[in-house]
Amino acid sequence: MNDQWTRFLESRTATIDNDGTVLFPGQPSAPDCALFDLSHLGLIQVSGDDAESFLQGQLTNDVREVSSSHHQLSGYCTPKGRLLAGFLVFQHTGKLFLQTPRNRLQPMIDRLSMFVLMSRVVVENASDRLVRIGLAGDCAPELLATAFTKAPRRTGDAIEENGVSLLRLGGQLPRYEMAGEADAISPLWDRLAAQAAPGDRDYWALLDIRAGIPSIDTGTVEAFLPQMLNLHVIDGVSFTKGCYTGQEVVARMKYLGKLKRLMYLAHADVDSRPLPGDEVFSVHSASAQGAGKVVDARPAPAGGYDLLVVLEISSREQDDLRLADASGPRLTIQELPYSMEQKETSQ
Repeated sequence: MNDQWTRFLESRTATIDNDGTVLFPGQPSAPDCALFDLSHLGLIQVSGDDAESFLQGQLTNDVREVSSSHHQLSGYCTPKGRLLAGFLVFQHTGKLFLQTPRNRLQPMIDRLSMFVLMSRVVVENASDRLVRIGLAGDCAPELLATAFTKAPRRTGDAIEENGVSLLRLGGQLPRYEMAGEADAISPLWDRLAAQAAPGDRDYWALLDIRAGIPSIDTGTVEAFLPQMLNLHVIDGVSFTKGCYTGQEVVARMKYLGKLKRLMYLAHADVDSRPLPGDEVFSVHSASAQGAGKVVDARPAPAGGYDLLVVLEISSREQDDLRLADASGPRLTIQELPYSMEQKETSQ
């Protein structure tokens, strides 16, 4: 974590443990108006004259569309189209940044660096360079309007003002991320904290889950194709941008087949967290790959856990899904905030 930012948070009564978890006294589990430190998310900076064209050949989305006024989700695939990572891609001060869970950060820096070759590109860890905070709740647009000339209202929109990039994220609940140097973020935090209560990293991840925004963890590396995680539905894949690693497989799924698995939102009444990669069981599944896998799970404020799960569509339609095995806890499917009614292709 950025040293200046650490000192600032500690001066605001935060305690920070050895793995960087930030906690505040009396911190509620799910504030109606929630302010987040996002230092637990890793950040890669890709800079240089060829940065845009380099990423264009690596990621599933059209990086040419990223600007100070637009950010995007994108995937990073193997040549077989299997996802190694998912990124939030944004621009700040003219440079491109890729945000991903910290435990996937160094492997992705190492892999991207392998393909730089003769390109004029530098790939580096920027996790402690830019401070990032989040704001979520119905309060967010009005509260941000006190600090910015406007708060972007559409998912994917962004603005950059006074050294801070402000990104509107997906989901039914208004939610924003802000990125900038510690000197720019610190007074912004104080302004927002006057009305917002601190939220923790589990609640931020829960908001991603409820928004239907997937992540790749160590337990799910190379487990999914982009369409299985609904990336084609939430504008994380471009089918017109041209070639990138894994593009042939991803395009073939769209145009030549029938998709057999999709990602769903679910709830389980369990006391411990289901982990990314854990199996989902259905007695109706005839697949050697099983009925599905957990993408991510976080505690729900009312109890149990909310999950994103990739499931066989045929097993989902039978509505008898359980964690682990036939005797495991039952999964209750919830509504995602977006429609998946599109023509699909196959796995």
